[in-house]
Amino acid sequence: MAETGVIGCGCRGVTGGNFFHPGGFSLKSCFLEQSTKRNRNFFRSVSMIPPSKRGRFITKWRSVAGNSRIFSMDAREKSRSFVLVSSRHKRVPVFVMMPIDTFGIDASGCPKIKRLKALTVSLKALKLAGVHGIAVEVWWGIVERFCPLEFKWSLYEELFRLISEAGLKLHVALCFHSNMHLFGGKGGISLPLWIREIGDVNKDIYYRDKSGLSNNDYLTLGVDQLPLFGGRTAVQCYEDFMLSFSTKFEPYFGNVIEEISIGLGPSGELRYPAHPSGDGRWKFPGIGEFQCHDKYMMEDLMAVASQEGKPQWGSRDPPNTGCYNSFPSKVPFFEEGNDSFLSDYGRFFLEWYSGKLICHADAILAKAADVLRRRQEEEKSSVMLVAKIGGIYWWYKTSSHPAELTAGYYNTSLRDGYDPVASVLSRHGAALNIPCLDMADSETPEKYLCSPEGLRRQIHDVSKKWTIQVTGRNTSERFDEMGLRQIRENCVQPNGDTLRSFTFCRMNEKFFRVENWNNFVPFIRQMSADM
Repeated sequence: MAETGVIGCGCRGVTGGNFFHPGGFSLKSCFLEQSTKRNRNFFRSVSMIPPSKRGRFITKWRSVAGNSRIFSMDAREKSRSFVLVSSRHKRVPVFVMMPIDTFGIDASGCPKIKRLKALTVSLKALKLAGVHGIAVEVWWGIVERFCPLEFKWSLYEELFRLISEAGLKLHVALCFHSNMHLFGGKGGISLPLWIREIGDVNKDIYYRDKSGLSNNDYLTLGVDQLPLFGGRTAVQCYEDFMLSFSTKFEPYFGNVIEEISIGLGPSGELRYPAHPSGDGRWKFPGIGEFQCHDKYMMEDLMAVASQEGKPQWGSRDPPNTGCYNSFPSKVPFFEEGNDSFLSDYGRFFLEWYSGKLICHADAILAKAADVLRRRQEEEKSSVMLVAKIGGIYWWYKTSSHPAELTAGYYNTSLRDGYDPVASVLSRHGAALNIPCLDMADSETPEKYLCSPEGLRRQIHDVSKKWTIQVTGRNTSERFDEMGLRQIRENCVQPNGDTLRSFTFCRMNEKFFRVENWNNFVPFIRQMSADM
């Protein structure tokens, strides 16, 4: 039987399944407070892999993400009441994601919907084909673009009306990131302009790598609890956005809007931007780099290291970790030597790095769940809360899983790094959206030790353990029969249940080509039938 633990999170205190939402104290102060609580029992923030499967791994280091126990059986039982219960049917509703360039910026600098007439025709065609709904990205950088707390929803009112009139349902993705990197910096949706103005003065509100290069696609989680944004913390900014959204579109909840995914990082996924695409720093299958060199993250690391009695551990991230495009071989930290991920310092750093990400998810999902819970109690409607994780499947068959470590998933051959993620989702009644449903191990380069299948199996296992719903998406563009068949087969979980839903990424200029459409329509009908 696997050794199990619970994530210790410094974001809030929980006892016996009850929880509170702090107004905005810093993680640093929460960590410092723990020096007075040395006699308390601490828990590892992992579920250990069974020794019979992967060997035994013992560490003396307690969780460095804080000492507050988040989860209990009581909390897990409560969370289930906020999850839509599976009917165990074998049909999988399919949402099709809108084109990446749905929105543009006009000459005056204002957002607009592009190709509105063509979009209307496309929606009608999708409905006739049997598509269940449309996935729409709701961008922070569009709605709160110019001024803090000035929310402009008119574009989305128009778009949601069109989708509703076409008889389609909605999966709404609240996006707190930018997608400008997908356009080479010459298009796309940025973060709000007033956020960028703050970033021009203080670049440490963004993630930084060890070379000092910043990534302005998403705010560093080091500012989650710091009032740097007109007196608001980052988490308060996200909460205000979610509150405004729920107020504006409350009539759509349950009858049109069925799912709401909450952006938790780059591309909306709970992860660090360890593998930045579009600027030339990284390319597949590089291991990536740790992203904790903004001053707020480094201050937090130094504070935690001092509390551990190891101040020398707080001055830097691990040495000898290679660079973005390194392979794990001959990179000392990802091997099994004295200074590796298995060392005392390696375990300390990785617990802190991954623990910060877990605290980030916990803080934001707590706000989102509270907003949805209040709306659903008032309106007696059901909307499923969803969180996305990244699909870091390369180097999965190595012992260190280096590409996952740099992304913030402390997942190795000796440690289940997705268990604490699933725990957070279970606590807040959120479903887990998993990637790579279009992929098979046999289609990946063998020399890069990839395993999208192994990653999916692991995530399915922790989802079952924590009794959370699972939804899915494709990672690469697939219109071929083999790829669509792979998706259909992967929508059936190992226990025989089907996924709650599937999001096809995405509509583009290839989507309605005759040869692709002729493959896609039968795929939709098969997903809508008994699988």
